[in-house]
Amino acid sequence: MKRYCFLAIVLALPFFSFVDSESTATIKLALLKYNGGGDWYSNPTALPNLSRYCNEKLGTALNPDYATVEVGSVDIFNYPFLHMTGHGNVVFNSAEAQNLRTYLLAGGFLHIDDNYGMDPYVRIAMKEVFPELEFIELPFDHEIYHATFKFDQGLPKVHEHDKKPSQGFGLIWEGELICFYSYESDLGDGWEDKDVHNDSAEVREKALQMGANLVSFAFVRD
Repeated sequence: MKRYCFLAIVLALPFFSFVDSESTATIKLALLKYNGGGDWYSNPTALPNLSRYCNEKLGTALNPDYATVEVGSVDIFNYPFLHMTGHGNVVFNSAEAQNLRTYLLAGGFLHIDDNYGMDPYVRIAMKEVFPELEFIELPFDHEIYHATFKFDQGLPKVHEHDKKPSQGFGLIWEGELICFYSYESDLGDGWEDKDVHNDSAEVREKALQMGANLVSFAFVRD
């Protein structure tokens, strides 16, 4: 996938290096803010914990003080990894959809995490972004399940809602995965502080490992 200059500059920064203080790291993960009334701000401790986990386990240099960016803003082009979550409605206007499309085609990566109840809305919203693409379920041998940690059975299950299996879907552009959608998994809940959902240490570890795979995949793909 060809990257435009904005991502070439960002990816040239020391992503895989140790820093004296996380607060001085220049690279941040970003939370996507969208319209429609859905709670885009869910799981406020998720991205800080994921950033720290990646720094500890992968040797990355991520600042846990994540960014919040609006889907229609040029600011999204400063962040190679966008995380989107919530429980409800999602609406992209035409300008926002075009902005997100340009970002993803330029080499950016979007992780959508259904926090339960988001699915019917986010699928419609992403059709505004890529009307020619469909979400496809990724096979368990896809690189994203093996980027660093091995998930031979696909996405880990964090929370039960409708007794459905966890599923990982993707949008593929010219053979490249540009958007990963975790469904019936609740990865972001598993990244949160342990006292928020009282998940077991094993469940949280699996969620963070999968999150580390997403971050690693987003930053090192060709």
